[in-house]
Formats: sequence, structure tokens, C-alpha cells
Amino acid sequence: VSMGRTLVELFYDVISPYSWLGFEVLCRYQHIWNIDLRLRPALLGGIMQQTGNKPPAMLPKRAEYMLKDIKRMAKYYQVPVHISGGDFQRIFATSSLAAMRFITAIDMMNQQYLEPLSRQFWLRFWSQCEDISQPENILAVAQQAGLSGELSQKALEMISSPTVKDRLKETTAEAIKYGAFGMPAVVAHYDGEPHLFFGSDRLELLGSVIGE
Repeated sequence: VSMGRTLVELFYDVISPYSWLGFEVLCRYQHIWNIDLRLRPALLGGIMQQTGNKPPAMLPKRAEYMLKDIKRMAKYYQVPVHISGGDFQRIFATSSLAAMRFITAIDMMNQQYLEPLSRQFWLRFWSQCEDISQPENILAVAQQAGLSGELSQKALEMISSPTVKDRLKETTAEAIKYGAFGMPAVVAHYDGEPHLFFGSDRLELLGSVIGE
């Protein structure tokens, strides 16, 4: 981390639409604010399980609100999230474990692809409403993100390795240690301490805390 730049960590999972919104805004602001953005792929399911949190959409009134809220935020931030009532079932029926392990493997091997790869997973799941859980889906996403066939194959083989599994578990545990109970979890390291911001609608507060 270069002198005087604030390290900002974004803990995210591609199954989370709010994570996509937070990701895109932070990716834009990393060139405007004096920050070093560090993308931290983690597992939302693990965070929910370990903190006893429940998916917000399980509460019908909250699900109703979320539909409108995500649509408004998508329009405001110009991020192509497409969401309809049926999508909550789709999320509950989809595991992001393989995708997040694949992203973790790329994070360990070739970090330059982390941002485009993560974006393509969100685009496939949240814009094109297609599956991301099967190996062929994952390889299609990797190709869209510009990864070579060789790198993709290697990362796909790595998702069953203890190294990658442990790294994803550790990152998830780290998010929880900072106080995360859902995603996105944004942690700004400022004035010698970590500041946790939950969700994609607290970014002006983040700016204010770090003097931006």
C-alpha cells in the first residue's frame, strides 16, 4: 500500500446483487479517491450460517421492498441488475460455492483478472439470469472475462484443492472477524483501525470517514 492511501477491502459474493452495486461504485471511485481497493472474494452462505443471519427476502415485506430498491439502485448507479420476484427462488436454489472458489483460485494465481472475472459472474447471473454453478457455466464466464483456456482449466482443477478451499474459508472468517453479518462488507483501514460499512448504500459515509 503506497503512502497515504487508505486500504479499502471489499468482501463480496457474486450471488449478492448489492455486492455488485458496491463493487461497481468502488471500482469507479478507486480512480477518484485516494484508496487502494482490495477485492476479497468470500462466501455469503458461510457468513449467514456463522452469524445466524437469514436472507432478507425470506420476509415477504422486505422482499417486496428489495425488488424496488435494487431496481432504483441499478438505475441510479447504471449497473444492469435485472431482478424480478422469481429471482429470490433462483438465489435460494443456486450455490455460489464453486464460483467463489474459482474466483479465489484466480485471486491466488493471477490477480489482474479478479475484477473482470467477478464482473462477468454478476453479469451472467444478475443481468442474463443464467446459471453460474456448473463447470461449463464457470468456464463460459472465464472466457468472457478474457482468461485463457489454460488458466481457466487450471483454476477449475484448483477449486477442489485444500489450498483454495481454506483460502475462501479464511477470507470469510476474516470478514466475520471485522463484524460482517452479510454482504457487501466494506472495511476501510483508517487511522490505525478497521471501519466496517455494510451494504452498498453507505459509500458516502465511507468517504466522509476517510476524509474524501
